Amino acid sequence: MGKLKLSDRQLYALIEAVKLGEEIKPSQSAKRKAFAKYRIDGWENSKLTGIFYSIQRRLGLIDEIIEELVGVSPYILDPWLRTTLRVAVEVAVFRDPSEKTRRHLKGLAQFLSRRTHPFVGYYYYDLLPRVLEYVPQLDTEEKRLEWEYLFPEWFIHRVRELVGEEAEELLKALNETLPTSIRVNLLKASVDEVEDYLRNKEVRFERSERIETVLRILDPFNPKWLFNKGLAIPQEEAAAVASLVLAPELGETVVDLAAAPGGKTAHMAELMRNEGSIYAFDVDRARIKRMKEILRRAGVKIAEVIKADGRRAPEILGEEIADRVLLDAPCTSDGTIAKNPELRWRLREKNIPKVVSLQRELIESAWKLLKHGGRMLYSTCSMLPEENEELIEWFLGRHDDARLVPLKGPYDEGFLPGTMRAWPHRHRTISFFYALLEKKK
Repeated sequence: MGKLKLSDRQLYALIEAVKLGEEIKPSQSAKRKAFAKYRIDGWENSKLTGIFYSIQRRLGLIDEIIEELVGVSPYILDPWLRTTLRVAVEVAVFRDPSEKTRRHLKGLAQFLSRRTHPFVGYYYYDLLPRVLEYVPQLDTEEKRLEWEYLFPEWFIHRVRELVGEEAEELLKALNETLPTSIRVNLLKASVDEVEDYLRNKEVRFERSERIETVLRILDPFNPKWLFNKGLAIPQEEAAAVASLVLAPELGETVVDLAAAPGGKTAHMAELMRNEGSIYAFDVDRARIKRMKEILRRAGVKIAEVIKADGRRAPEILGEEIADRVLLDAPCTSDGTIAKNPELRWRLREKNIPKVVSLQRELIESAWKLLKHGGRMLYSTCSMLPEENEELIEWFLGRHDDARLVPLKGPYDEGFLPGTMRAWPHRHRTISFFYALLEKKK
């Protein structure tokens, strides 16, 4: 590969995308907004998208380098200076910039002066030579693994505890970009119709070997038209399995306790053929707005969206009113890193007990909602046992009327017999945990 060539405009677009990525989630929305402003399109888009996601994947390492050079945490720097340094470190330390690109990096001092204050521009200009000459000291095994796989050291240690010899394979899988996955909405289209549309657009795709309504798009292609028409919904295979495991039936009453952005709610309505009732709870205003739009486009008629904490659901709806409850619990989301690369550096081991505490409260609420003979699916997109098998063991120890319904596929058995786990390195999807519980009659 030749030396990296970037123009001023391309560097400005990257800086604004990285800065917006601190404020807007998911990061791909920030990228799209910044790139549109600077009219980044076609081959430029592909090239800069790769650099943008590389920065997100390496964010913790990049910030360590900045802290080493500056002497303070990047988070107390001016936001424009912080993001400009992040882009400069990515280009100078992790890539091979052309001489012209190095000159453009120097020119960012004027960009910073215009955006903030001349002193900020002077400071950046003085610091840049040290960025351009930086060489890391990889003097420990932990440091080497951190640089190779781009994860915090504590997380690497936990992954090795989980899967032993498969750890490096799993870490590699978390670093690979997953293809766009869509689930065909059978309320509005057939799988054949959506496949014909993709063929007409000359887009390569493959059908999931586990769920026939899930398609993976293998070419750079935005399936926006399919989403706008409600013919398909963006959803990973492992997430689509959740609704199939819970298997709600026509005419049943279902509660989705952490529903936004609504992919599973829409899937359950499809499985119920729009007959019955679904109560979809969430607290995030922006995600609820998106969920309502997804449900409207998908032609879902039986879902009532309720803006409230799922822990309040029993007092809002009453107890023992549901045939099925889905609790896709809020979690550390470490299993989705392949889709959200910047998440890896926001993971904090000290935050896990707080997350588990919320999950415990939610599963207790879910149980109150469930009728005798009804079923509840507890799922997360985390790999950590504290949020999965250990939480289910804790719950079963408290409830004599709870029975674990053994799951036999399509993925591997979890560390607790009867539960199930999807693994990125084994199943080419995000990580997912499933436990199906039945309330004894």
